Amino acid sequence: MSENHFLERKECPACKSLKLEQIYSCGFQQSPIREYLEAFYSGQGHIESKYLADASYILVECSDCGMIFQREIPDDFLSDKLYEEWIDPDLARKRHLEDYNLQKFKRYAQEILLLIGYVGKSLNELKFFDFGMGWGEWANVVRAFGCSCTGLEISPTRIEFARSQGLKIISPDKVPEGHYDVINCEQVFEHIADPLGTLRWLKTALKPGGLIKVNVPDGRGVKRYLSEDNWRSAGSGRKLINPVSPLEHINCYNRSGLIRMGEVCGLKSIDIPLSLQWKYSINIDGIGGILKGLLRPIYGRYWGRSTNVLFRFE
Repeated sequence: MSENHFLERKECPACKSLKLEQIYSCGFQQSPIREYLEAFYSGQGHIESKYLADASYILVECSDCGMIFQREIPDDFLSDKLYEEWIDPDLARKRHLEDYNLQKFKRYAQEILLLIGYVGKSLNELKFFDFGMGWGEWANVVRAFGCSCTGLEISPTRIEFARSQGLKIISPDKVPEGHYDVINCEQVFEHIADPLGTLRWLKTALKPGGLIKVNVPDGRGVKRYLSEDNWRSAGSGRKLINPVSPLEHINCYNRSGLIRMGEVCGLKSIDIPLSLQWKYSINIDGIGGILKGLLRPIYGRYWGRSTNVLFRFE
């Protein structure tokens, strides 16, 4: 029998509730999860099935906050294997460089301008912290505006690349208290074993009035998509179940549950005023672009409430 490298979570990682309901279960080496994993990682590297033999993909829903999470998650050893071996570092870097495009950096610039405008300090005063900075793209755009930006990353491959770009990276034990104006958490909290504890810790690094942006895959309606056809799909079906992707997306959020987690930590969710959104987000690329730029903030405010949430420490 192979050594088990999975940890079991027995309470909701977002609110610590014990009111849990199992909504899906399948062994990692059973169909359709086995085929899903083989197809998913074949284009990124490989998997070593012997490490999955004694574990199951189990989805549990919290009755209190609505979070859906994977009960059995990889330990540190298996996580390192997953992110640094099964996902081939060279292929990951190649894909990262191929994904460089003007639209992506335009979105980064608009988002950062919004945050700068909302905080209202001079550029040389602002201190940003990019938590889970990945390849450092977002942090590089922050620096281009003349602001200070420090990053934290656990992947040695990405740390090496970010440092080659001249970015400053610190370890968790070196994160200062009460230091940052803005903390960015982009596509990070779906991967973290203890999101509530992590958010509490990040709050200690904020200045009073500071902001934390948490953006995660939107898990609305994901329970409807847990059919065998979607697990076997190579197209739209796979996208529908992406918020609960086995091994990696171990936490699946809805907006209200994400906001509740922030409230437990003493953080208040806020909306950036429409006037600021229009000021920094208008797209003048034709009449269609102008209309989209005008309507998108209104739609986002009143109808398209997503799992991209901005918190303030008051």
